[in-house]
This record gives sequence, C-alpha cells and structure tokens, in this order.
Amino acid sequence: MNSGNKTAIELLEDLRAQRITATELLEQTIDHAEYVAETYNPFSVKLYDRARAAAARADELLAQGLGGPLCGLPITIKESQWLAGVPLTNGSTSETDVIPQETSAAVQRLEDAGAVIFAKTTCPEFCLTGTTSSELYGTTTNPWNRERTCGGSSGGAGAAVAAGAGTLSLGGDGGGSIRIPAAFCGIVGFKPSYKAVPREPCNPSWSTIVSYGPMARTVADARLMYSVIAANNDEHAYVDSLHTHALHPLSLAGQKVIVSEDLGIAPIDDDVRMTFRYIVHQLKEAGAEIIYDHPHLPSSVIAWATAAMYDTWSFQKEKAEPLAGLEQGTLDSMTFGASITEEEFNAAEDHREAIHAAYKAMFDRNECATFITPTLGVEAFKHTLRHPKYVGSTRITYPWLDWATFMYDANLIGTPACVLPMGLGNENLPLSIQVQGPRGTDAAVLDVAEQLEKIIGWDHSPKDSAAEPQADTAESELDEEEGKGIIHQMKRARARLLQLRGTVTK
Repeated sequence: MNSGNKTAIELLEDLRAQRITATELLEQTIDHAEYVAETYNPFSVKLYDRARAAAARADELLAQGLGGPLCGLPITIKESQWLAGVPLTNGSTSETDVIPQETSAAVQRLEDAGAVIFAKTTCPEFCLTGTTSSELYGTTTNPWNRERTCGGSSGGAGAAVAAGAGTLSLGGDGGGSIRIPAAFCGIVGFKPSYKAVPREPCNPSWSTIVSYGPMARTVADARLMYSVIAANNDEHAYVDSLHTHALHPLSLAGQKVIVSEDLGIAPIDDDVRMTFRYIVHQLKEAGAEIIYDHPHLPSSVIAWATAAMYDTWSFQKEKAEPLAGLEQGTLDSMTFGASITEEEFNAAEDHREAIHAAYKAMFDRNECATFITPTLGVEAFKHTLRHPKYVGSTRITYPWLDWATFMYDANLIGTPACVLPMGLGNENLPLSIQVQGPRGTDAAVLDVAEQLEKIIGWDHSPKDSAAEPQADTAESELDEEEGKGIIHQMKRARARLLQLRGTVTK
C-alpha cells in the first residue's frame, strides 16, 4: 500500500488492522525521507537503525492487539530536544560534543505511546531565529518553493511534515518557533499553554516562554499528538479537558469569536488581509458571532526580545568560552543579551503582566474565549534573507525586526495558539490563520481550529517543489548597510524598555 498521502490517524488505523506493519511503514517513510533530505534538508540526525528496532517492537505489540496510541507511527523530533544517547547540537558547531544521558519528558511520552522516532529535525543555532539555516546543517528550504524559507526555529519539522516525511513532528515554540514554520509550510502547528506539556530535562534557557507542541498536516493529527504529550497539572486538567471536548466539541454556530486582522499595529500584506477577511466572512456564514476587537497593546517585540536574549546570555555566559565558535547572528544576539541591565529585564518581565491583563480584559468585555488573527502578515520570503524587507508598506529594520507581531504575546503570557493554512497568497504560497484562547483552553482552541479547517477546505496532501528552479542567491542574506551598528541601534531603543515598566506601574 502507498501511505504517502495518509494522515497519522489513518496510518494508525492501518497498523491496527494489520493492513501494513510498522516495519513496512517505517521503510516506506525512510525511502521518502531520503528523497526529502536531499531536496529540502530538514534532518539534523537520522536515527534509522534505532527506529527499525522500535518498529520491530511495535510489530510484536500490534500482533497481540497491544501498544499505545501511536504504536508503530514514524515521527520526528526537533534537534534541540533531548533524546538519551543521541547528539544534541542545538544547531551549533560549538555543541557537537553534547550527548544527553536523559530524554525529555515530552519525547519520552511519545516513545511510551509507541511512536517510532526516525530522525531529528534542523533548527538554527540555539533556535534564535525565524528561519532555519546554520553553519552546521546548512539551509532547510520550503517544500512549496525551494527558493523560500521554511521558517524557524522548528523549520526542519515544518518542512519534513509538509513534504510527507512523517505525519507528525514535535516542535518547540518560544517566540513563534512552531507557528512560523507551520504557517510558511502550509501545515498545522499548535503551541500549547505554558506547562501543559512537560519538557524537563531540557535546555535551561527560555524556560518561562517555551512550549513543546505538535506539527501536523491536520488539526485532528495535532490533537492526537497533543493528547499523548499533555499532562494534567495543578493549574489545569489538560488531558481531562480533551476527553470532555471529544464528547462535546465546540461548534461555530452561535459561538462568539473575537477577530482582528492586524491587532491595530501589525504590518500585513494586502493578500493576507483580504484572505483573512474572506475567512471571517465564512465564519459568519457558519453561524459564528463575529466581534471586532483586540487587546489594544503596542507590539510586544521589545519585551519578548529583552526577556529572551537576557535569559539566553545568562546561561551562555556560564560556559568556559561563551562566544567561541558562534555564528555572527548568534554573536549579535549574545552581545545584546549581555548588554541588557537587570532593570531593563525586570521592566520587560513586568510588561508580561500588562499583556496578560489586556488579554483578560478583552476576553471579559466580550464574554468570549476565542481570538482569531492572521498568523503572519507575509508569505514565505527568500531563504537567503534573515527577514522580509517589507511587510505591507512597513520596512522591516533593526533593532527589532518586527515581522512576526502576532507571535509574541502567546509566549509571554503562556496562552494556547493553533495555526492552520487559510489559503494561498499572491505568490502561490501558504497563508495562515491563528486561533488563540485564555491559558488552559487548549481543547477549545483545537475545536475551533478544526471547525475552521472544515470551512477552509485545505488540501493536506504532501507538497513537493522539486521540479521548480534552483534558488536564486543573488540577494545577500543581510544588507551591509543594515548590518552596521546593530547593537548600537538596540541600545538606542532602550528608553522604550523603561517606558514599558511605566505602563505597568501607573
């Protein structure tokens, strides 16, 4: 049988019905993964022998009618996620001798459920950027068009799933790192509520903003993976809520939905805006009560960048040679992180409370728990660039490079966000829509996303742009003029950081 176009749920049904064995499915997946690796470069480490042993164990269990909910299903995990005995470079040539002796709790949950991990996927150095290129692994490209970026930092995961090299991949999102590649690659990405998915043991930095979550081609597949890695905790019963929603899923009919096409501040291309408006119209036609509103906040990019880079440097500086062997972009980030004062960091941390209060006020005044926006304001740009030069009429410049305005809030306040394709833009590349809710409403967010998915009617089959022209590398990765004085420009912007604290304490 040909399993290439099937979803994770369909493949698991085939495995349970013994229409295919786990070993056969893995070998089919490996064959295709080799083609995908050569064409788009989404894998950092191939674990084929390890996977073959896991598939053989899965076949033994399946033959007895046993095995967990993912038994025999080939999947991938992100390079930065711990897997005992497997190298953990985090995309950096400075980390090539790191081999963890423990496995991340989320990864362990996947293996305990019977998933067969056949590869780790590429990320940029230390997962710091929204594109996926490194000196260690090279550039990962987009299965829709090899001239374009796959996004980042879970870019390898996005490209692998979009190209059909496995139906599920575990991503990590500290500033859009699941949602950006999902958007650019035309797949589903879900950033769960903070702490809904246990991560430790894991890399220590960004511990208050990162969530591990599923990347898939359908919302149902993403929910399935999430159901395996999520855990109830003292704050919310995440798994129990999934079971409840399985019996009584949300319907859009009569459902209040808050929508904003630009948050009042976000740069956005015209094709994104018009496509989003069309989807909102379809929501209204489906019976949803549309409320136009937003949190009435400035962009959170300053607070996010300050908190993230200060935290990154606080751990990096403990190494014997903290700056040795790092790429230039990473050095810029580290230098910025080292230059942030404790007062500036605390101002950014305080602003997280202001963001939380603004979102709570928005949900409360509208008596609603669903907020829908575009995911990004732009289609995937050339992979030779670090960022788009323009979004709409806004030039994207240093110090903050704010082209992903819709991303940061969910990380800073720990709320769930699911993104899914909403159509094609003017350049025949995927556009994406984002569904958010208050912290703890993960199951409801997935319900609404699935209802949206049905309305949109997206083709979830794997994509392959191999027949398209090779990438044009005429544009440099970073204009020389733009690259001058990056840190100096960041320092000049510091006055705004301290103003943030004023908005909290007034």
